[in-house]
Amino acid sequence: MWFYEKRLQFPINIRKPDPRMAKYIISQYGGPDGELSASVRYLSQRFSMPCQRSKAVLNDIGSEELAHLEMVGTIVHQLLEDADPDLLEASGYGSTFILHGKGVYPADSNGVPYNAIALQSTGNPIVDLNEDLAAEQKAKAVYENILDVAEDPDVIAPIRFLREREIVHYQRFGEVLRIVEDNMGKKKLF
Repeated sequence: MWFYEKRLQFPINIRKPDPRMAKYIISQYGGPDGELSASVRYLSQRFSMPCQRSKAVLNDIGSEELAHLEMVGTIVHQLLEDADPDLLEASGYGSTFILHGKGVYPADSNGVPYNAIALQSTGNPIVDLNEDLAAEQKAKAVYENILDVAEDPDVIAPIRFLREREIVHYQRFGEVLRIVEDNMGKKKLF
């Protein structure tokens, strides 16, 4: 079903610890608008899509979101890896460190653990695709907020890459929504 290449979609090599940025970026790992949520959402919604093309797009993007989850986890790991406990505490990461060490834990930047309650999979392709369009815009907005506070070029480059992928996903969902809307009344959709 999938072929896994043992490399990231975009190279990540962060040399300077920054737990403050790790705390912000973790939202894109386990927050409601992050990569884990997107992947679970799209891979769940694909089953009720009315045609092979719409199923394929949700499968493709849902799978790519897993690759993005791996990237975000790598960024967070590298930002925390060489941080000592004093730096973790001074950066506001102390309470997360006490509970999870330097582990990459699916939560938002406030420490609220991942919860699938924010996901939608209604079985209605029009509703779900509109949800997906909104999800991509929300994820893009979070990446833009991260870029507004990021200073390290080693962090900025992969975050920009991830933001750009949100734009591509938004465009693909828009294309699929038009196809589904144009063909909803037809018996056979391809």
